[in-house]
Amino acid sequence: MTGRLKTLLVSLSAIVFLFGLQPGFAQDRLRIAWSGSSPAHSPIWVVEEKNLLKKNGIDGEVISINASSIAVQVLLAGEVDVIIGSVANLTSRLAGADTTMILGLVPTFVDHLITHPSITKIEQLKGKVGAVNRAGTSSELGIKLTLRRLGLDPDKDVRLVPRGGNPERLAAISQGIAHFTHMPEPFVREADRLGFRDLLDIGSLKIPFHWNGAMTREAVIKSKRPVIARYARAMVESIHFIKTNKEATKSILAKRLRMDDPDGLERAYKAYSVIFREAPYPYVEGVKTFMDDLAITNPKAANVDLSKYVDMGFVQELESSGFIKQMYRPTAVK
Repeated sequence: MTGRLKTLLVSLSAIVFLFGLQPGFAQDRLRIAWSGSSPAHSPIWVVEEKNLLKKNGIDGEVISINASSIAVQVLLAGEVDVIIGSVANLTSRLAGADTTMILGLVPTFVDHLITHPSITKIEQLKGKVGAVNRAGTSSELGIKLTLRRLGLDPDKDVRLVPRGGNPERLAAISQGIAHFTHMPEPFVREADRLGFRDLLDIGSLKIPFHWNGAMTREAVIKSKRPVIARYARAMVESIHFIKTNKEATKSILAKRLRMDDPDGLERAYKAYSVIFREAPYPYVEGVKTFMDDLAITNPKAANVDLSKYVDMGFVQELESSGFIKQMYRPTAVK
């Protein structure tokens, strides 16, 4: 087989994959929930704004939920088919649920450690109060993992208190209720403006951890696999849009974050557009970090089969079909 023929076959495969399910066929129902107002959710926001579910033959409903712990409850109750949140949602599998991650969207921490200006080094966090969103959420888990990586015991050296979203946590530091917290861009810009210290870019620690991913249940995959596959394709298309349409993506961020600060939006775009991967595999390393930490208090987490917690098949199908490569051909980049 000649090289030209191989190229033609790959191109035709990608075209079939891309256009085989365009409008004109029946729309399948799918409910998706996400939680937390952060640029980490840019892919699902773009999916909504650009009607990528409909494009892929899905009659979709995208729902915002206050906390990731609530999102996993509605998934297990069968009220939604997919949730977008941190790997912490997979704790439910330890209790016998059939939850599994199908997309790894943010494969590490992108947040920054924000402190009162009087705190200039990590050691000074000892004895201090840290603000998180809610107990048991990815917010609390993230700060605990960070502190452990920095040599502090989050259960003994500091006290963590639930204070709500990013604005509320900044207010807690202003009011003296807390001394440190964590948050992503563009909220780091607001912290700077208020005079707080950006003590550490947590991403620099390169902790493998699925800060954000798409999860479903094995039962849903069994009953709706073609629909879930098209959902995965829509999310991969969304990531391509983010990487190749800077100004349009920033406009969506401005709308969803209710922000009109050009510098903050630019910083958010730069931080997240590079962290989203073209092929968003839910690698087991991002699950292992979480399970290793969980095993400290839950011995069951020490002996799990990590391969059961992820389903690599949907991204593999998109990649092997040539669909992802086709999108990122030089002629496709705007």
